[in-house]
Amino acid sequence: MAMGSIRAGGGDDEEGLDAAPMSEINVTPMVDVMLVLLIIFMVAAPLMTTGVPVQLPKTTAQKVAQAKKPLEISIDKDGKPYLAKEELAPDTILPRLRALAAQDPGQVMLVRGDRDVPYGKIMEVMGLVGQAGFTKVSLIAQSPGGALPAVPTAPASGTPR
Repeated sequence: MAMGSIRAGGGDDEEGLDAAPMSEINVTPMVDVMLVLLIIFMVAAPLMTTGVPVQLPKTTAQKVAQAKKPLEISIDKDGKPYLAKEELAPDTILPRLRALAAQDPGQVMLVRGDRDVPYGKIMEVMGLVGQAGFTKVSLIAQSPGGALPAVPTAPASGTPR
């Protein structure tokens, strides 16, 4: 980028420079202005989404119950099932799951299986979960980026995915 005028051959003015116009545009000031505007909008955007300020009335009503944390059944690389962190014996899986389903039939059950476990073993455990009475069953997998997906708070439907 030129900082001065371009010399042209031919006549010289009194300082020895020609008064030819500059042929390049200096974009540095424009970039500076755009960065300042970006920062202003980044700071102002959250302030614009707060809505109308109101004074809420007080009430003595009970708090709304939050969605329960879903139950998790995991199958490790050896094929052993675990409910949360408790290992389940093969003959106690179904009675334990039935007891949990009887307490809350709408409870969400998440099935996590190690990638080295045969597909048949995971389907066997999912069958036991269905026999126990759980209607909201989801499989948990790791996203391609490596992070675990967020635990769903409320499933879209009551059918297994």
